[in-house]
Amino acid sequence: MTKRKKTPPPSCASCEIITPKRICFSSNGTGSKGCPTLLKEKTLSEAEKEYENPRTREFARQASIQEGECYANRHQRPYVLQPTKTRVVEICEFAQRMGYKRLGLAFCLGLVKEAGVVEEIFKAQGFEVVSVLCKAGGVPKKTIGVRDKEQIYQGMDETMCNPIYQAKVLNKAKAEFNILLGLCVGHDSLFFKYAKAPTTVLAVKDRVTGHNPLAAIYLSNSYYRKITLPPANQYNSQGQNYFSIRKTTHVSPI
Repeated sequence: MTKRKKTPPPSCASCEIITPKRICFSSNGTGSKGCPTLLKEKTLSEAEKEYENPRTREFARQASIQEGECYANRHQRPYVLQPTKTRVVEICEFAQRMGYKRLGLAFCLGLVKEAGVVEEIFKAQGFEVVSVLCKAGGVPKKTIGVRDKEQIYQGMDETMCNPIYQAKVLNKAKAEFNILLGLCVGHDSLFFKYAKAPTTVLAVKDRVTGHNPLAAIYLSNSYYRKITLPPANQYNSQGQNYFSIRKTTHVSPI
C-alpha cells in the first residue's frame, strides 16, 4: 500500500514571494511550498460556506467596507496607500455600521485611566458603554492553584485576573460588541472563548513598550535582537546572560 504524500503545513509567514506575485493577491500569482491557498481547497470551501449565513456575511461585508474606508483618495491612479483613521476611530465607525448601541469594554486594572478615556470617546460617539476590569470579583489567585512565590505581590492574597467573569458579566449586560483593552496573554484568550458577542482589540498589553508590542519586533535585528536568540545561546563568552548584562557594559546593537 502506497503512503499518501504528506501535505506541508501552512507557512505564509515564511513565504518569500513578493506580494504582487502571490496567488492570494493575484489570480496569476504563485504560491510557496506551504501555500494554504493552493493546498487547502477543502478548508477554503468550508470557510466560504460559513459566509452563506446572512449575519456572518453582513458582518464580513461591513468589515471589508470599513477596511477600505480607512484609506483616502482611493480614486487616484496609480494608487498609493493613504491611511487616515486610527484604531479607535475604526472601531467606532464599524460599530456604527453594524448598528450596535451597547459596547462592552473589558480592560486591565493597569489601564484604568486609559479605559476612562476610551469610555468617554465611545459615549461621545453615541454608544452606551458597559465595562468590567480584570480584577472584578476579587477572587484570590490561590483559588486556581497559584503559589505565593508565583505571585507579583508575595506574602499576601493577590486577586487573580478573571477574564471568564469579565466575559460573563458583559454577556449578561447584553453587550453587542466587545472591545479589549490591555488584557494579559492567555487572559485575553479566555475572554474570547467565553464571550458571546463578537470581540475586537483596541490595544494589547506590553509592559515594556508602552503597550506597543511591535516595537520589539521592529528592533529585533538591532537593539532588541536578544529575542531572536534561543535560550541556550543567550549567554556571552563570559557566561553572562544576554538579558541581564549591566548597562555599563558596552554591547553594540548592530
